[in-house]
Amino acid sequence: MKKYLAECIGTFSLVLFGCGAAVIGGENLSQSISGIGLLGIAVAFGFTVVAMAYAIGGISGCHVNPAVTIGVLVAGKIELKDAIGYIVSQCLGAILGAGVLYLIQTGKPGFTMNEYALGSNGWGEGYLGGYNTMSAFIIETVMTFLFIFVILATTSKFGNGAMAGLAIGVTLMLIHLVAIRVTGTSVNPARSLGPAIFAGGKALAQLWLFFVAPVIGAVLAAFAWKFGFEKE
Repeated sequence: MKKYLAECIGTFSLVLFGCGAAVIGGENLSQSISGIGLLGIAVAFGFTVVAMAYAIGGISGCHVNPAVTIGVLVAGKIELKDAIGYIVSQCLGAILGAGVLYLIQTGKPGFTMNEYALGSNGWGEGYLGGYNTMSAFIIETVMTFLFIFVILATTSKFGNGAMAGLAIGVTLMLIHLVAIRVTGTSVNPARSLGPAIFAGGKALAQLWLFFVAPVIGAVLAAFAWKFGFEKE
Protein backbone atom coordinates (compact mmCIF):
# COMPACT_ATOMS: atom_id res chain seq x y z
CA MET A 1 0.00 0.00 0.00
CA LYS A 2 2.96 2.33 0.53
CA LYS A 3 3.75 2.04 -3.17
CA TYR A 4 0.17 2.83 -4.20
CA LEU A 5 -0.08 5.78 -1.80
CA ALA A 6 3.24 7.12 -3.07
CA GLU A 7 2.01 6.93 -6.68
CA CYS A 8 -1.21 8.69 -5.70
CA ILE A 9 0.65 11.53 -3.96
CA GLY A 10 3.18 11.80 -6.79
CA THR A 11 0.52 12.08 -9.50
CA PHE A 12 -1.50 14.46 -7.34
CA SER A 13 1.57 16.71 -7.14
CA LEU A 14 2.24 16.50 -10.87
CA VAL A 15 -1.27 17.67 -11.75
CA LEU A 16 -1.43 20.32 -9.04
CA PHE A 17 1.98 21.84 -9.77
CA GLY A 18 2.02 21.34 -13.55
CA CYS A 19 -1.56 22.21 -14.42
CA GLY A 20 -1.59 24.77 -11.63
CA ALA A 21 1.36 26.54 -13.24
CA ALA A 22 -0.51 26.55 -16.56
CA VAL A 23 -3.82 27.74 -15.13
CA ILE A 24 -2.75 30.14 -12.37
CA GLY A 25 0.74 31.15 -13.43
CA GLY A 26 0.02 30.91 -17.15
CA GLU A 27 -3.43 32.52 -17.03
CA ASN A 28 -5.56 29.76 -18.54
CA LEU A 29 -3.77 27.44 -20.93
CA SER A 30 -6.89 27.13 -23.14
CA GLN A 31 -6.73 30.82 -24.05
CA SER A 32 -3.09 31.86 -24.09
CA ILE A 33 0.27 31.14 -22.57
CA SER A 34 1.31 34.22 -20.67
CA GLY A 35 2.36 34.97 -17.11
CA ILE A 36 5.21 32.54 -16.37
CA GLY A 37 5.26 31.59 -20.05
CA LEU A 38 5.61 28.33 -21.91
CA LEU A 39 9.06 27.75 -20.42
CA GLY A 40 7.72 28.21 -16.90
CA ILE A 41 4.99 25.64 -17.44
CA ALA A 42 7.48 23.15 -18.90
CA VAL A 43 9.80 23.68 -15.93
CA ALA A 44 6.91 23.14 -13.48
CA PHE A 45 6.06 19.74 -14.97
CA GLY A 46 9.69 18.68 -15.32
CA PHE A 47 10.85 19.76 -11.89
CA THR A 48 7.83 18.19 -10.21
CA VAL A 49 8.96 14.85 -11.62
CA VAL A 50 12.51 15.52 -10.40
CA ALA A 51 11.26 16.31 -6.90
CA MET A 52 8.95 13.31 -6.76
CA ALA A 53 11.61 10.99 -8.21
CA TYR A 54 13.89 11.72 -5.28
CA ALA A 55 11.00 11.74 -2.79
CA ILE A 56 9.19 8.52 -3.71
CA GLY A 57 11.53 6.85 -6.20
CA GLY A 58 12.85 4.54 -3.53
CA ILE A 59 9.31 3.53 -2.56
CA SER A 60 7.46 3.03 -5.84
CA GLY A 61 9.90 3.98 -8.58
CA CYS A 62 7.94 7.21 -9.12
CA HIS A 63 6.00 6.23 -12.22
CA VAL A 64 3.22 8.82 -11.62
CA ASN A 65 2.02 7.97 -15.13
CA PRO A 66 0.03 4.95 -16.42
CA ALA A 67 2.06 5.00 -19.65
CA VAL A 68 5.26 4.59 -17.63
CA THR A 69 3.73 1.74 -15.65
CA ILE A 70 2.59 0.00 -18.85
CA GLY A 71 6.02 0.45 -20.41
CA VAL A 72 7.72 -0.96 -17.33
CA LEU A 73 5.22 -3.84 -17.30
CA VAL A 74 5.90 -4.73 -20.93
CA ALA A 75 9.63 -4.51 -20.25
CA GLY A 76 9.13 -7.13 -17.52
CA LYS A 77 10.14 -4.93 -14.58
CA ILE A 78 6.85 -4.97 -12.63
CA GLU A 79 4.16 -7.54 -11.91
CA LEU A 80 0.66 -7.18 -13.36
CA LYS A 81 -1.06 -6.87 -9.97
CA ASP A 82 1.24 -4.04 -8.97
CA ALA A 83 0.79 -2.36 -12.35
CA ILE A 84 -2.98 -2.35 -11.91
CA GLY A 85 -2.64 -0.90 -8.40
CA TYR A 86 -0.26 1.75 -9.69
CA ILE A 87 -2.58 2.84 -12.50
CA VAL A 88 -5.63 3.07 -10.22
CA SER A 89 -3.62 5.10 -7.70
CA GLN A 90 -2.25 7.41 -10.40
CA CYS A 91 -5.71 8.14 -11.83
CA LEU A 92 -7.08 8.79 -8.35
CA GLY A 93 -4.19 11.13 -7.56
CA ALA A 94 -4.71 13.04 -10.81
CA ILE A 95 -8.42 13.48 -10.13
CA LEU A 96 -7.71 14.71 -6.60
CA GLY A 97 -5.06 17.12 -7.91
CA ALA A 98 -7.47 18.54 -10.49
CA GLY A 99 -10.16 18.75 -7.81
CA VAL A 100 -7.95 20.83 -5.51
CA LEU A 101 -7.00 23.06 -8.45
CA TYR A 102 -10.70 23.50 -9.24
CA LEU A 103 -11.46 24.52 -5.66
CA ILE A 104 -8.65 27.07 -5.75
CA GLN A 105 -9.90 28.50 -9.03
CA THR A 106 -13.47 28.90 -7.75
CA GLY A 107 -12.09 31.51 -5.36
CA LYS A 108 -11.10 33.75 -8.26
CA PRO A 109 -13.59 36.62 -8.94
CA GLY A 110 -15.64 35.92 -12.06
CA PHE A 111 -14.35 32.36 -12.40
CA THR A 112 -16.05 30.26 -15.08
CA MET A 113 -15.19 26.77 -16.32
CA ASN A 114 -14.09 27.51 -19.86
CA GLU A 115 -13.59 24.82 -22.47
CA TYR A 116 -10.33 22.94 -21.80
CA ALA A 117 -10.29 24.38 -18.27
CA LEU A 118 -7.78 23.41 -15.56
CA GLY A 119 -5.01 22.78 -18.10
CA SER A 120 -6.92 20.10 -20.01
CA ASN A 121 -5.28 18.51 -23.03
CA GLY A 122 -6.83 18.79 -26.47
CA TRP A 123 -6.26 19.67 -30.11
CA GLY A 124 -7.96 21.20 -33.12
CA GLU A 125 -9.74 24.49 -33.69
CA GLY A 126 -9.96 26.58 -30.56
CA TYR A 127 -7.07 24.85 -28.79
CA LEU A 128 -3.77 26.74 -28.73
CA GLY A 129 -2.03 26.06 -32.09
CA GLY A 130 -5.10 24.45 -33.68
CA TYR A 131 -3.17 21.35 -34.81
CA ASN A 132 -5.19 18.50 -36.31
CA THR A 133 -5.78 14.98 -34.98
CA MET A 134 -2.89 13.46 -36.92
CA SER A 135 -0.39 15.94 -35.48
CA ALA A 136 -1.73 15.40 -31.98
CA PHE A 137 -1.55 11.62 -32.27
CA ILE A 138 1.96 11.62 -33.72
CA ILE A 139 3.45 13.98 -31.16
CA GLU A 140 1.88 12.16 -28.19
CA THR A 141 3.05 8.78 -29.46
CA VAL A 142 6.59 9.84 -30.34
CA MET A 143 7.15 11.94 -27.23
CA THR A 144 5.90 9.15 -24.98
CA PHE A 145 8.19 6.71 -26.77
CA LEU A 146 11.19 8.94 -26.08
CA PHE A 147 10.11 9.58 -22.49
CA ILE A 148 9.73 5.89 -21.64
CA PHE A 149 12.97 5.04 -23.44
CA VAL A 150 14.84 7.56 -21.29
CA ILE A 151 13.23 6.13 -18.15
CA LEU A 152 14.14 2.53 -19.03
CA ALA A 153 17.67 3.50 -20.05
CA THR A 154 18.56 5.72 -17.08
CA THR A 155 17.20 3.22 -14.53
CA SER A 156 18.93 0.24 -16.15
CA LYS A 157 22.34 -1.25 -15.43
CA PHE A 158 23.68 0.96 -18.22
CA GLY A 159 22.40 4.20 -16.71
CA ASN A 160 23.41 6.41 -13.81
CA GLY A 161 20.82 5.67 -11.13
CA ALA A 162 21.80 8.66 -8.99
CA MET A 163 21.06 11.04 -11.88
CA ALA A 164 18.01 9.22 -13.26
CA GLY A 165 15.46 11.51 -11.59
CA LEU A 166 17.09 14.62 -13.03
CA ALA A 167 17.42 13.13 -16.51
CA ILE A 168 13.77 12.03 -16.54
CA GLY A 169 12.52 15.40 -15.29
CA VAL A 170 14.59 17.32 -17.84
CA THR A 171 13.28 15.05 -20.61
CA LEU A 172 9.70 15.82 -19.58
CA MET A 173 10.51 19.53 -19.60
CA LEU A 174 11.93 19.28 -23.13
CA ILE A 175 8.84 17.36 -24.27
CA HIS A 176 6.61 20.14 -22.95
CA LEU A 177 8.62 22.81 -24.77
CA VAL A 178 7.84 21.09 -28.08
CA ALA A 179 4.35 19.70 -27.48
CA ILE A 180 2.48 22.30 -25.41
CA ARG A 181 1.10 24.22 -28.38
CA VAL A 182 0.03 21.03 -30.12
CA THR A 183 -1.83 19.16 -27.36
CA GLY A 184 -0.96 20.91 -24.11
CA THR A 185 1.37 17.92 -23.61
CA SER A 186 0.04 14.78 -22.02
CA VAL A 187 2.30 11.72 -22.47
CA ASN A 188 0.39 10.70 -19.34
CA PRO A 189 -3.21 9.40 -19.40
CA ALA A 190 -3.77 10.18 -15.70
CA ARG A 191 -2.61 13.79 -16.12
CA SER A 192 -5.17 14.17 -18.93
CA LEU A 193 -7.96 12.38 -17.06
CA GLY A 194 -7.99 14.58 -13.96
CA PRO A 195 -8.63 17.99 -15.57
CA ALA A 196 -10.91 16.52 -18.29
CA ILE A 197 -13.33 15.10 -15.72
CA PHE A 198 -13.92 18.59 -14.33
CA ALA A 199 -13.77 20.47 -17.66
CA GLY A 200 -16.09 18.08 -19.55
CA GLY A 201 -17.04 19.03 -23.13
CA LYS A 202 -14.31 18.70 -25.74
CA ALA A 203 -11.65 17.93 -23.15
CA LEU A 204 -13.56 14.81 -22.13
CA ALA A 205 -14.54 13.90 -25.70
CA GLN A 206 -10.92 14.06 -26.85
CA LEU A 207 -9.58 12.13 -23.86
CA TRP A 208 -9.33 8.89 -25.88
CA LEU A 209 -6.27 10.14 -27.78
CA PHE A 210 -4.39 10.82 -24.55
CA PHE A 211 -4.92 7.23 -23.51
CA VAL A 212 -4.31 5.49 -26.82
CA ALA A 213 -1.28 7.40 -28.15
CA PRO A 214 0.79 7.35 -24.93
CA VAL A 215 0.11 3.64 -24.41
CA ILE A 216 1.24 2.86 -27.98
CA GLY A 217 4.38 4.96 -27.46
CA ALA A 218 5.10 3.23 -24.15
CA VAL A 219 4.72 -0.28 -25.58
CA LEU A 220 6.96 0.54 -28.55
CA ALA A 221 9.60 1.97 -26.23
CA ALA A 222 9.46 -1.11 -24.01
CA PHE A 223 9.93 -3.41 -27.00
CA ALA A 224 12.75 -1.26 -28.38
CA TRP A 225 14.57 -1.34 -25.06
CA LYS A 226 13.88 -4.98 -24.23
CA PHE A 227 14.91 -6.43 -27.57
CA GLY A 228 17.28 -3.76 -28.86
CA PHE A 229 19.39 -2.88 -25.84
CA GLU A 230 18.74 -5.02 -22.78
CA LYS A 231 18.90 -8.39 -24.53
CA GLU A 232 22.34 -9.96 -24.58
